[in-house]
Amino acid sequence: MTSPGTTAPGTTTPDVTLLGVRHHGPGSARAVGAALAQLAPDAVLVEGPPEADGIVGLAAEKDMVPPVALLAHAVDDPARAAFWPYAEFSPEWVAIRYAVERELPVRFIDLPAAYGFAAEPGTAAGPEPAAGPGTADDTSADPIALLAEAAGHDDPERWWEDVVEHRTPGADALAPFAAVAEAMAALRAEGLAESRRDLVREAYMRQRIRAARRAGHRRIAVVCGAFHVPALAQLPTVAHDRALLAELPKKPRTDITWVPWTHRRLAQSTGYGAGIESPGWYHHLYAAAGDPVPQWLARAAELLRAEDHPVSSAHVIEAVRLAETLAALRGRPLAGLTETLDAIRAVMCDGSDVALELVRDRLVIGDALGEVPEAAPAVPLQRDLARLQRTLRLKPAAAPRDLDLDLRKDTDVARSRLLHRLRLLGIEWGVPARSAVTSTGTFRESWRLCWQPEFAVRIAEAAQWGTTVEDAATAKAAAARAAAELAELTGLVETCLLAGLATALPAVMRVLADRAALDTDVAHLAAALPALVRALRYGDVRGTDHGALGEAATGLADRICVGLPPACVGLDAASAADLRARLDEVHGAIGLLAADGLADRWAAALHAVARHEPAGGPATGAPGLLRGRAVRLLLDDGRLDSDEAGRRLRLVLSAASAPADAAGWIEGFLAGGGALLLHDPRLLALLDEWLTGVSDATFTDVLPLLRRTFSGLEAGVRSTVGARVAAGPLDAEPSGEPVGGELDRARADAAVPVVALLLGVRPSIPRQASGRNT
Repeated sequence: MTSPGTTAPGTTTPDVTLLGVRHHGPGSARAVGAALAQLAPDAVLVEGPPEADGIVGLAAEKDMVPPVALLAHAVDDPARAAFWPYAEFSPEWVAIRYAVERELPVRFIDLPAAYGFAAEPGTAAGPEPAAGPGTADDTSADPIALLAEAAGHDDPERWWEDVVEHRTPGADALAPFAAVAEAMAALRAEGLAESRRDLVREAYMRQRIRAARRAGHRRIAVVCGAFHVPALAQLPTVAHDRALLAELPKKPRTDITWVPWTHRRLAQSTGYGAGIESPGWYHHLYAAAGDPVPQWLARAAELLRAEDHPVSSAHVIEAVRLAETLAALRGRPLAGLTETLDAIRAVMCDGSDVALELVRDRLVIGDALGEVPEAAPAVPLQRDLARLQRTLRLKPAAAPRDLDLDLRKDTDVARSRLLHRLRLLGIEWGVPARSAVTSTGTFRESWRLCWQPEFAVRIAEAAQWGTTVEDAATAKAAAARAAAELAELTGLVETCLLAGLATALPAVMRVLADRAALDTDVAHLAAALPALVRALRYGDVRGTDHGALGEAATGLADRICVGLPPACVGLDAASAADLRARLDEVHGAIGLLAADGLADRWAAALHAVARHEPAGGPATGAPGLLRGRAVRLLLDDGRLDSDEAGRRLRLVLSAASAPADAAGWIEGFLAGGGALLLHDPRLLALLDEWLTGVSDATFTDVLPLLRRTFSGLEAGVRSTVGARVAAGPLDAEPSGEPVGGELDRARADAAVPVVALLLGVRPSIPRQASGRNT
């Protein structure tokens, strides 16, 4: 098992002691702390990227609060990055803190991250962002699952918790490491998969161990994944390891720093996540003094009470008893997460999985966000962002929170600009949200904030554009204008206004004007106009000069008015549906523009679309969907009366019209609200008469379209329409009588005082309403 100058796994010699661990395990972390206290090493080696040797000392700073991560990225391509996360319960973090607090040399011994950035995905040199959920390291097989199976257990997580995570160090702190090392040696001897990447990494680790010995250290502690211990216990020749390392590619320049991490990101098993299913529970196991189960259940009760669940101290006592009883029945040394959650569900949640999910989200996973000291290396853009966050009192947090801004206040305007600038840079710390406060003004803006660890990579990527957030956003906007489509350009104009990028706006506007002059596609123009009009609307409250915007928006609107009727001819169903949505957006946008005569020109364009019937086949006119929508928009604007709308509906529902075209007309006419069917019974009667008169085959053809149309109406409208149709025949001709028969004036007058009170006016009831004068 040994060779000169090395150790047997988990034992001590005057040279090297190997401590094989499972990443992010509270039991392993406690065991490492006890082993280091027993060994009193003069140097500590930790599995991790050697590029971090120069910044590992920052772990001793009081402002360094886990969870944190090492972030390495290629200087020339920051998108090529990798994280090495550490929680307070990570064995590597315990070893690092032990060494730096005692001013001992601490070195990382894994393969440099730079090789991973140079290699193609899947090759031997890739970096190791994190360990998998049930593994001792990043291997193709799961050693923990194999050991659990050999011990007769079908749940690797539960078995590992029982034998390691729930145990406290004994008199000999090295005994558990000897047992784990022996088990891993047996697994590898039996042929547990060893990837080429593992072999190269282990060769580099052995080289780093040799370097520590040459430096004169006599008591070296090595903390690494347990899977690697057998490969590090017996040192082959130096030539053997050099031959393995000779295949490594040329390293690119790499930067590395510390960044905040979160428990929620630790719980993710994809991307940069570490795959720990229950980081909040593991943190509790590591940090709790004494019996962790009663404290855990007390925290669960406190959480549920804060969410208005009736949980008392008696519930906590009963839950503790149940969890301990379940652990005894299942043969476990301590109630684990499964037992505590079963007890919480049964006792505190009354069997509800909904309430239990709250405990899982807030406690089992949690929203803990780490902190790093200001002395940590950072690009200038990151430092400027940190300065702005302090100035504007916007502290990053892992838990989502809502932020309502009043744009009449200078501080809120600055916050809004920062969030919009970050979105332009691809850093979506804030996402626009719907406010809980109802307001039709433009001075209110609502956001949902949630800080993600990977924003550190996006900040490094955005650093190419500038050293401050404003400069970087301006440069990014100026560069984006060249490749953007017309609709994207108008969106970019809106973003520049919202972000306060006055320097970039003139250049973007020039490109917009040139592109709009050359673009003849009405669909493109219609997609571009709403963003410009929104920019004009928000410009007032932000104090922006929007003269050029108004000219550009009016020019686009005029070109849409001219080109809309011919653009509606000969469209297929998909194109017609897309243009129908654009019609609504343009209609709303033109309603906000104050240009002379524009509303009249737009109404004329809608009239032209409404009249453009396919006399010679579908390719000769506008689709029914667009004609019906044009009629509805004109009706809503008061430019078409209900009699004319009814006449057009009668024509389109006549036998001369194709049923599919008629169904499309109805869909366009009713889209956005069907209450007019209730206000004007003639329209409902015409529709009912047409639908009951079509043939069975035609009804089958148009049924899907009609169901889609009516499913989009309000639930109350649908039920009322159904009730009226079921009540009896509907009269399509105007009778002059109110719906439902003759008006009962006495009952109507009785409601006048209540209506007057609601409106704040004095009631005026006719004398005959009292019944004294008929």
